[in-house]
Amino acid sequence: MTGKSPSEALRDSNSSALLVKQIVHWLDEAKAEEIVTIDLKGKTSIGDFMIVASGRSDRHVGAIADKIKEKLRETGHGRVRAEGTEACDWVLIDTGDIIVHLFRPEVRDFYNLEKMWSGERPPEPTSH
Repeated sequence: MTGKSPSEALRDSNSSALLVKQIVHWLDEAKAEEIVTIDLKGKTSIGDFMIVASGRSDRHVGAIADKIKEKLRETGHGRVRAEGTEACDWVLIDTGDIIVHLFRPEVRDFYNLEKMWSGERPPEPTSH
C-alpha cells in the first residue's frame, strides 16, 4: 500500500508518462535505435514503464547513457541510478518509476526483454 490518494496516484502516473516521452525524445536525439516503451503498470512493482533501446557499439551505448543521465539531472531528476557503465554492453538507468535499458544489439537479442515484459500477465493462481 503506497498511502497515496487516487488523485496523487494519477498525477504520478501522468508525470511518469510525460517523462517517458521526454526520455524517448532524448534517445532519438542521441541516435538510439529500435526504441520500445513497455507499460509495466499492473505487471510489476519495479516501475511504471520500461524503455528499451540499442546503440551501435559499446561507445555509442555509453554516450547515450551519459546523455540521458545529463538530461535527467537538467530536468530535476538527479536521483537516478545507473549500472553497467563500465562495459556498456547493457546499461540500466533507473529513475524510480521508469527503467531505461540500453543495449548493444547482440546483447539485446540475447536477453529479449521486450518479449519477457510485453506479454500479458498470467492470471493469479487461485486456491481452493
